[in-house]
Amino acid sequence: MASSSSSSSSQHFILIHGACHGAWCWYKVKPLLEGAGHKVTAIDMAASGIDNRRIEELKTLEDYSEPLINLMRSIPSDQKVVLVGHSLGGFNIALAAQKFPEKVSVLVFLAAFMPDFIHRPSYVLEKYNERTPTESWEDTKFESYSSPSENQLSMVFGPKYESYSNPSPSEDYMSMFFGPNFMSHKLYQLCSPQDLALGTALLRPSSLFLTDLKQANNFSEERFGFVPRVYIACKEDKAIPIEYQRWMIENFGGVNEVKEMEGVDHMAMLSSPDDLCKCLFDIADKYA
Repeated sequence: MASSSSSSSSQHFILIHGACHGAWCWYKVKPLLEGAGHKVTAIDMAASGIDNRRIEELKTLEDYSEPLINLMRSIPSDQKVVLVGHSLGGFNIALAAQKFPEKVSVLVFLAAFMPDFIHRPSYVLEKYNERTPTESWEDTKFESYSSPSENQLSMVFGPKYESYSNPSPSEDYMSMFFGPNFMSHKLYQLCSPQDLALGTALLRPSSLFLTDLKQANNFSEERFGFVPRVYIACKEDKAIPIEYQRWMIENFGGVNEVKEMEGVDHMAMLSSPDDLCKCLFDIADKYA
């Protein structure tokens, strides 16, 4: 069990969940970090967790990240935080660092998508899509939400949906909702049945915001690239496989440190909270 002796000084950790999840998924990690004397803020992104917005109201990554941006804005200029982003949350923390690099001591990408500052923001998602067969999404549903009068298609995201791979300015936005088979086989396969049941009950539709990210400006080396970056790779991850995590690390070319967690699935905060906290203590001691 993690203890207060694990870290020598108090830090402020901000924990960002992945797609379809919410702040609730950090319920094991938050008290462990707080028990070690740290300040911890786990927040819901827009239309996530108990946030009362609906995904259909959001069009951009910035819309989705509004709670984090507002929180970062409220942090005093003489303070710095440790930003931890899980899965899709890698984009949220990258955006926060782009806007407030002076307020971030280190970015921690936990089995997360990690954009670079050479390619457009959508690049790592596009490459992921190229490597991910349609059938890998199992019962995950993707649905158009910008044109409700059309078919309100439910589909599995993949190369067969050509307009999603090649958006135009008028293209529909797409929501994403993980199915129970995908949850149990690809996300929670090493988690307890109780955590799988909790996740299944609390899941909400989300989005990859590809339409927005394909048109957005690149993250900059001067701002996002200025902040130290640590990647925590999960070796039994079946949602973002370890090979793809390593590819993103190599693609970025400027990651300060890589930690690999053995025997850990995509939901490290649920399946291995103690080991994850040890990694976070080490990172905070070194970079914060």
